[in-house]
Amino acid sequence: MKKIIVTAVLLLICFLLQSSVFPAIALNGIVPNLLIILTASLGFMKGERSGLLIGFFCGLLLDIFGGGVIGFYALIYMYIGFINGKFHQIFYPEDIKLPLLLIFSSDLLYNFICYVFLFLLRGRLQFLFYLQHVILPEGIYTILISFLAYPLFLHLYRKLEDSDTRSAA
Repeated sequence: MKKIIVTAVLLLICFLLQSSVFPAIALNGIVPNLLIILTASLGFMKGERSGLLIGFFCGLLLDIFGGGVIGFYALIYMYIGFINGKFHQIFYPEDIKLPLLLIFSSDLLYNFICYVFLFLLRGRLQFLFYLQHVILPEGIYTILISFLAYPLFLHLYRKLEDSDTRSAA
């Protein structure tokens, strides 16, 4: 129960930071995607099912408070959490390269899917412009924030795992 509460609080904090604080530190209109960092990190640390659930709730928050269609972002984040959960078998807490690569790839995938469904299908065919001005800058900005956020999420995950181990013994 403690894990669920901590995860829910973490999700709400990340959503509030992304929607209120991060727009103030936007660079040329680009804001880092803290919810992608959270979904990818926790999916990677906890596995497919947890990644899927965390992704669903992250996406649902975005759908409710900013999306036009309920379920669009929830579906994207669910897939991202599930895909990152597939890498749980090779999770080594000491290694930061793979999680950062997964976070960057997840952000690129998220932005590409958003481009396809929100722009390409409406006849806006300037993919290279979108890639150069939105996808890559957001991916880089998200990775820079990941250097701070991922170790924090890893530390919380370890604390929760340690408390579960002590309470089970």
